[in-house]
Amino acid sequence: MLTIHHTSEHSLLCLVAPPAELAKQQQIWAVAEQARTLENVTEVVVGMNNFTVFHALTTDSKALISTIQQLWESYQVQSAQTPRLIEIPVHYGGEFGEDLFEVAKFHNTTAEEIIRRHTEPTYTVFMIGFQPGFPYLNGLPTNLHTPRRDVPRTKVPAGSVGIGGSQTGIYPFTSPGGWQLLGCTELPLFNIQHNPPTLLSAGNNVRFVAESITL
Repeated sequence: MLTIHHTSEHSLLCLVAPPAELAKQQQIWAVAEQARTLENVTEVVVGMNNFTVFHALTTDSKALISTIQQLWESYQVQSAQTPRLIEIPVHYGGEFGEDLFEVAKFHNTTAEEIIRRHTEPTYTVFMIGFQPGFPYLNGLPTNLHTPRRDVPRTKVPAGSVGIGGSQTGIYPFTSPGGWQLLGCTELPLFNIQHNPPTLLSAGNNVRFVAESITL
């Protein structure tokens, strides 16, 4: 079920009940793409279990809400397509992954096992947020779910790969952050000279590859 609320005079927040699941996100991506083509819609931003539709002030918002609801209800599961797969080389541990041993301690295992668990799955980009190009990745094994740091860092280096609760992600830019850092990648996630400027997009698949390990 999709619920739609006004968040301003020119925006609508379209919400799906949690939890976040791949099938729900796939429907969100498809309907958001259709909504982008509607008259007077200026932008659509996809989130986790939601998407926001921005429209011109002169738009009949009731009619737009009705149209979006119809798009949602008429959605049909798309035939399976092979998602784009991007491999992310990671330097695990050492100065690049200051929390690797703490995460291993939390799970009562070794740093090597944490790296194995982290590089084993194929993840799906559910959304881009927090920073331009920051991917929220679904597919982190439950035996890697780790609480965020009690005290966030004031400076997390660009390229840092970390875990925050039930998700893993990559910091495109240096910034404050509270995720547990396992390593770092040299692969740029955002380049203003490229079109699109972000390396990853919602729906892409991601695999982490151990470029080096410092224990």
